[in-house]
Amino acid sequence: MTNQDTDQDQPPSNLLTKIKRFFTIKPSSLDDVSVLLEDALSARLIDKEAQFIAERAIRLGDTTVKEIMVPRVEMVIISPDEEPLEMIKRIIDSGHSRYPVLGPAKNEVQGILLAKDLLPIINRDLEDFNLHNLIRDIKVVPESKKADSLLEEFKKDRSHMAVVIDEYGTISGLVTIEDILEELVGEIEDEHDSEEDDLIQVSENEFIANATLELSEFEKKFNKNFNGMDAETLAGLFINKFGFLPKVGDKIEIDNMTLAVTAADKRKIKKIGITIKTS
Repeated sequence: MTNQDTDQDQPPSNLLTKIKRFFTIKPSSLDDVSVLLEDALSARLIDKEAQFIAERAIRLGDTTVKEIMVPRVEMVIISPDEEPLEMIKRIIDSGHSRYPVLGPAKNEVQGILLAKDLLPIINRDLEDFNLHNLIRDIKVVPESKKADSLLEEFKKDRSHMAVVIDEYGTISGLVTIEDILEELVGEIEDEHDSEEDDLIQVSENEFIANATLELSEFEKKFNKNFNGMDAETLAGLFINKFGFLPKVGDKIEIDNMTLAVTAADKRKIKKIGITIKTS
């Protein structure tokens, strides 16, 4: 699961400490870790679940933020100059609890908006609404940062989310405490995972769609017409256009919009990013 955040994420404060105390020697490789854990399991010092978590906890030290982050194209963001009603609607539709606020300048990170901070004003007159009064500070970390180190920082400053930048200072994604915990204990499902929307608006002019989104739904949403196209889904549209299975980064230009493959494997397309061009 690649959710932005949940309010229930709290790190297991003593888990890593207990695991580290278990080892009296420093293993020279991950294979040594597995051997030690197998021995501990055989001696009934730990159970299977503890073995699973311990192995993943040790590997966390070799996992970078880049490997587990939500990519930029899938981020649901807030812009400081957008209409309050549109912003609130997108927050309700996406169902996350925390949103990065990105400024008008390229790669400008202004802070983070907590959905719960909107509750006291949601039924008021929004003419005097000032987003800057609600923005909180947010961590900004490099792609190369280790996941276990970031988890410790999250625990220390009681934060839950960080914006990720590459070596050039370009925003490349975001990472939450839940993303790290899932590396420890496996996928964590919440109420928003039971039925994923096929189309999510992530900013004023950007959307992310499942490749299985039916063309008829796409046509209805964006007022397009693909009559005569031998395809039923967005994935089919790409395959029909290219004549082969596209890879991440392949694009299709349609009138005032760009469709780009953002997630795929060797067998299928998974996600399509949709960007509407403004004149």
